[in-house]
Amino acid sequence: MTHYSYCGNSGVQLPKISLGLWHNFGFADDYETAREMVIHAFEQGITHFDLANNYGPPPGSAESNFGKILKEDLSSHRDQMIISSKAGHLMWDGPYGDGSSRKYLMASINQSLKRTGLEYFDIFYSHRYDPNTPVEETMQALVDIVRQGKALYIGLSKYPPVQARVAMNYLKERDVPCFIFQDKYSMFNRLPEKDILDITEEFGSGFIAFSPLAQGLLTDKYLNGIPEDSRAANPSGFLQKEQVTSLLVDKVKQLNAMAIQRGQTMAEMALAWTLRDKRVTSLIVGARNVSQLKDNLKALENTSFTKEELERIDAILDGATL
Repeated sequence: MTHYSYCGNSGVQLPKISLGLWHNFGFADDYETAREMVIHAFEQGITHFDLANNYGPPPGSAESNFGKILKEDLSSHRDQMIISSKAGHLMWDGPYGDGSSRKYLMASINQSLKRTGLEYFDIFYSHRYDPNTPVEETMQALVDIVRQGKALYIGLSKYPPVQARVAMNYLKERDVPCFIFQDKYSMFNRLPEKDILDITEEFGSGFIAFSPLAQGLLTDKYLNGIPEDSRAANPSGFLQKEQVTSLLVDKVKQLNAMAIQRGQTMAEMALAWTLRDKRVTSLIVGARNVSQLKDNLKALENTSFTKEELERIDAILDGATL
């Protein structure tokens, strides 16, 4: 069973591990595997499912598949779930299918609700900061989405610190505070530690990390080269072969030795490490099958680190960024 944390200053608890439907849940993937993962996740206490309008492939299909699973297998459990979606990246052709304008956000949430068959989302995110749209326009659209009953809470994803502060202020002044902030965070990407985690704490928002395993690099998968079925072997994947450098692999080998000493796999330790900061509410994991999901959940069996362990990890990670 999973564990829960209160999300910022709210009264809502999120599971420390949430299931992301970014990859492996679209029409291009095996529906039965996706279904098994969603059902297993829920049975293990993962109550939070993270979607976006463009998740697939093709875009929109992850929401459609999730809606089908919800309707056929979990419809009676809707009120036991936190379901989130987002809009901000390219979704359809023409000038209104990308960015963060009011026009795009309103059209997008209506489409997403239709695809999933939901009456509302628990969390709806602005998926990214759009320099071509005033932050105020984007935030007012989010405020209105809550007031229209299309979402219960508002989230921000990947906003730079300056714009994040402006956005959170705007939301706070209108009594629709930023519920949660989503950003990339892992041993190989520690940028949120510089300012975002401080900002979320200041505004009473939760923080949820995506890519906590650095697209699989923080597992034992790449210790002996690049496997044929890995993300780095896929030329169109988000992790490219040239990113799997000998420097990073060497650091993973050192970290892996530590994980073994702790009685964990590399992936388990990497997830546990990302949760060591109390300001981190939850991690979004993306699994290919139930077996991977089970492995990820094992990270919750040991999330404590000694001061010496943390110092050693910091020393190993010095100079490592992805």
